[in-house]
Amino acid sequence: MTILFENESGLELPVEMEKTARLVTEETMRYLECPYEVSVSILITDEEEIHRLNREFRQTDRVTDVLSFPMTDYASPADFAQLEEDSPDTFDPETGELLLGDVVICAQKVLSQAEEYGHSPLREYAFLIVHSLLHLTGFDHMTEEEASVMEQTQREILDALDIKR
Repeated sequence: MTILFENESGLELPVEMEKTARLVTEETMRYLECPYEVSVSILITDEEEIHRLNREFRQTDRVTDVLSFPMTDYASPADFAQLEEDSPDTFDPETGELLLGDVVICAQKVLSQAEEYGHSPLREYAFLIVHSLLHLTGFDHMTEEEASVMEQTQREILDALDIKR
Protein backbone atom coordinates (compact mmCIF):
# COMPACT_ATOMS: atom_id res chain seq x y z
CA MET A 1 0.00 0.00 0.00
CA THR A 2 1.17 3.48 -0.84
CA ILE A 3 -0.07 6.51 1.04
CA LEU A 4 1.17 9.80 -0.30
CA PHE A 5 0.73 11.88 2.85
CA GLU A 6 1.27 15.60 3.19
CA ASN A 7 0.37 18.06 5.93
CA GLU A 8 0.37 21.60 4.57
CA SER A 9 -2.11 22.93 7.15
CA GLY A 10 0.43 24.44 9.50
CA LEU A 11 -1.24 22.50 12.34
CA GLU A 12 -0.13 19.33 14.05
CA LEU A 13 -3.22 17.44 15.13
CA PRO A 14 -2.99 15.63 18.50
CA VAL A 15 -2.92 12.27 16.68
CA GLU A 16 -0.26 10.35 14.81
CA MET A 17 -1.61 11.57 11.48
CA GLU A 18 0.33 9.48 8.99
CA LYS A 19 0.26 6.29 11.09
CA THR A 20 -3.49 6.67 11.70
CA ALA A 21 -4.12 7.29 7.99
CA ARG A 22 -2.29 4.06 7.16
CA LEU A 23 -4.14 1.98 9.79
CA VAL A 24 -7.52 3.37 8.77
CA THR A 25 -6.81 2.81 5.07
CA GLU A 26 -5.64 -0.76 5.70
CA GLU A 27 -8.74 -1.60 7.75
CA THR A 28 -11.11 0.05 5.27
CA MET A 29 -9.65 -1.92 2.35
CA ARG A 30 -9.72 -5.14 4.40
CA TYR A 31 -13.34 -4.52 5.38
CA LEU A 32 -14.30 -3.83 1.75
CA GLU A 33 -12.47 -7.00 0.69
CA CYS A 34 -10.43 -5.06 -1.84
CA PRO A 35 -8.40 -7.66 -3.75
CA TYR A 36 -5.66 -5.16 -4.65
CA GLU A 37 -2.90 -3.24 -2.99
CA VAL A 38 -3.93 0.41 -3.15
CA SER A 39 -2.43 3.85 -3.52
CA VAL A 40 -4.11 6.95 -2.10
CA SER A 41 -3.09 10.56 -1.63
CA ILE A 42 -4.03 12.22 1.68
CA LEU A 43 -3.53 15.95 2.05
CA ILE A 44 -4.13 17.79 5.33
CA THR A 45 -4.82 21.44 4.60
CA ASP A 46 -6.30 24.60 6.09
CA GLU A 47 -9.71 26.25 5.81
CA GLU A 48 -8.63 28.67 3.10
CA GLU A 49 -7.34 25.93 0.76
CA ILE A 50 -10.23 23.51 1.26
CA HIS A 51 -12.65 26.40 0.69
CA ARG A 52 -10.88 27.18 -2.59
CA LEU A 53 -10.94 23.51 -3.67
CA ASN A 54 -14.60 23.15 -2.72
CA ARG A 55 -15.48 26.25 -4.74
CA GLU A 56 -13.36 25.20 -7.73
CA PHE A 57 -14.32 21.52 -7.95
CA ARG A 58 -17.78 21.34 -6.39
CA GLN A 59 -19.02 24.89 -7.04
CA THR A 60 -19.77 25.13 -3.31
CA ASP A 61 -18.54 28.38 -1.81
CA ARG A 62 -17.83 27.32 1.78
CA VAL A 63 -15.30 25.59 3.98
CA THR A 64 -15.87 21.84 4.28
CA ASP A 65 -14.29 19.11 6.38
CA VAL A 66 -13.19 16.66 3.70
CA LEU A 67 -13.13 16.34 -0.08
CA SER A 68 -12.77 13.14 -2.09
CA PHE A 69 -11.49 12.92 -5.64
CA PRO A 70 -11.98 9.33 -6.91
CA MET A 71 -9.92 7.96 -9.78
CA THR A 72 -12.71 5.79 -11.15
CA ASP A 73 -16.43 5.15 -11.07
CA TYR A 74 -17.83 1.97 -9.58
CA ALA A 75 -20.92 0.12 -10.81
CA SER A 76 -21.86 -0.29 -7.16
CA PRO A 77 -20.01 0.51 -3.93
CA ALA A 78 -16.75 -1.41 -3.54
CA ASP A 79 -17.44 -3.47 -6.66
CA PHE A 80 -13.85 -4.16 -7.66
CA ALA A 81 -14.76 -7.01 -10.05
CA GLN A 82 -14.69 -5.14 -13.36
CA LEU A 83 -11.90 -2.65 -12.71
CA GLU A 84 -9.15 -4.47 -14.60
CA GLU A 85 -11.35 -4.84 -17.69
CA ASP A 86 -13.27 -1.56 -17.58
CA SER A 87 -10.70 0.78 -16.02
CA PRO A 88 -7.16 -0.50 -16.58
CA ASP A 89 -5.81 3.05 -16.25
CA THR A 90 -6.94 2.97 -12.61
CA PHE A 91 -3.86 0.87 -11.82
CA ASP A 92 -0.33 2.19 -11.38
CA PRO A 93 1.63 0.68 -14.30
CA GLU A 94 4.79 0.37 -12.19
CA THR A 95 3.40 -1.06 -8.94
CA GLY A 96 0.09 -2.57 -10.07
CA GLU A 97 -1.62 -0.78 -7.17
CA LEU A 98 -5.23 0.36 -7.51
CA LEU A 99 -5.17 4.17 -7.63
CA LEU A 100 -8.03 5.17 -5.32
CA GLY A 101 -7.72 8.92 -5.68
CA ASP A 102 -7.18 11.91 -3.43
CA VAL A 103 -8.43 12.80 0.06
CA VAL A 104 -8.23 16.39 1.33
CA ILE A 105 -8.95 17.00 5.03
CA CYS A 106 -9.26 20.36 6.77
CA ALA A 107 -7.20 20.29 9.99
CA GLN A 108 -9.23 23.03 11.70
CA LYS A 109 -12.46 21.13 10.97
CA VAL A 110 -11.03 17.98 12.58
CA LEU A 111 -10.52 19.92 15.80
CA SER A 112 -13.74 21.95 15.76
CA GLN A 113 -15.96 19.00 14.81
CA ALA A 114 -14.36 16.76 17.44
CA GLU A 115 -15.27 19.38 20.03
CA GLU A 116 -18.73 19.98 18.56
CA TYR A 117 -19.60 16.26 18.48
CA GLY A 118 -18.00 15.55 21.86
CA HIS A 119 -15.42 13.03 20.76
CA SER A 120 -11.67 12.92 20.31
CA PRO A 121 -9.71 14.45 17.43
CA LEU A 122 -8.54 10.88 16.69
CA ARG A 123 -12.12 9.72 16.19
CA GLU A 124 -12.96 12.69 13.95
CA TYR A 125 -9.80 12.33 11.88
CA ALA A 126 -10.30 8.57 11.44
CA PHE A 127 -13.98 9.11 10.58
CA LEU A 128 -13.13 11.64 7.85
CA ILE A 129 -10.58 9.27 6.33
CA VAL A 130 -13.04 6.34 6.33
CA HIS A 131 -15.79 8.56 4.93
CA SER A 132 -13.56 9.76 2.12
CA LEU A 133 -12.19 6.29 1.31
CA LEU A 134 -15.75 5.06 0.97
CA HIS A 135 -16.44 7.86 -1.51
CA LEU A 136 -13.27 6.82 -3.40
CA THR A 137 -14.69 3.29 -3.68
CA GLY A 138 -18.14 4.23 -4.94
CA PHE A 139 -20.17 4.88 -1.79
CA ASP A 140 -22.39 7.93 -1.56
CA HIS A 141 -25.08 9.43 0.66
CA MET A 142 -27.38 11.18 -1.78
CA THR A 143 -30.42 9.06 -0.86
CA GLU A 144 -31.59 7.85 2.55
CA GLU A 145 -30.77 4.26 1.58
CA GLU A 146 -27.25 5.16 0.40
CA ALA A 147 -26.67 7.22 3.54
CA SER A 148 -27.82 4.36 5.76
CA VAL A 149 -25.46 1.88 4.07
CA MET A 150 -22.55 4.32 4.19
CA GLU A 151 -23.15 5.21 7.86
CA GLN A 152 -23.34 1.55 8.86
CA THR A 153 -20.16 0.75 6.93
CA GLN A 154 -18.32 3.69 8.55
CA ARG A 155 -19.46 2.59 12.01
CA GLU A 156 -18.36 -1.02 11.47
CA ILE A 157 -14.91 0.00 10.21
CA LEU A 158 -14.33 2.39 13.11
CA ASP A 159 -15.57 -0.26 15.56
CA ALA A 160 -13.10 -2.77 14.07
CA LEU A 161 -10.36 -0.22 14.77
CA ASP A 162 -11.77 0.30 18.29
CA ILE A 163 -12.21 4.01 17.57
CA LYS A 164 -15.45 4.91 19.35
CA ARG A 165 -17.48 8.07 19.64
